[in-house]
Amino acid sequence: MAESFLFLNFADMYNTKWNEYVILVDADHVNKVAFDLIVNFERMLERRIPQADMARWLECVALDGGVREGHHQIQVVLLHKQTKMENFIPGTMEELDGKAFSGELGEFQISCVPVEDLTTMDALFADSLQILANAVEVKRLMVVGDDVYYNKVREALHKADPDKHITVFSMQPMQSGQFRQEILGYSLMAALGIRSEELNGKSK
Repeated sequence: MAESFLFLNFADMYNTKWNEYVILVDADHVNKVAFDLIVNFERMLERRIPQADMARWLECVALDGGVREGHHQIQVVLLHKQTKMENFIPGTMEELDGKAFSGELGEFQISCVPVEDLTTMDALFADSLQILANAVEVKRLMVVGDDVYYNKVREALHKADPDKHITVFSMQPMQSGQFRQEILGYSLMAALGIRSEELNGKSK
């Protein structure tokens, strides 16, 4: 991954010049979901499942969020308590923060924002989401939070600009809101190298 110009903490999110495309992630939650998928699919497929490819996963999230091939600038904000996503490669916040990579969709610029002791993940996630939902320059927003605080996500997006394209990722269909929904597991399965042919073969 290359160095990115974007270095971010929560305090200066208010003053950040955002790009048109932004992905907001509860990194602790996604890491846990990846672990659960690894354990379950290793049993089902009877083979070792490798760590999720971070770049591949972010590209899949962007695709599911409606981003198409081009030279886009895509900002990724990883909120975290843990200093490492053990089930991703690369996975440590130190090696991810301020880095960027390029692919067919454009350049992904990553910032890692820690959850400080005075707040909680769900509160920080909701506050961050409101900032992004109200940022006029953000046209397409992809939201990857924990289903546990889904109602806070839904509430934070209640007054979002209806012209803003927002996609919320969850592990199961949730009560609808003013946004699209996608199943988080699909993008993670692709990043873990789990192919549909394998699943079809096991279901026969």
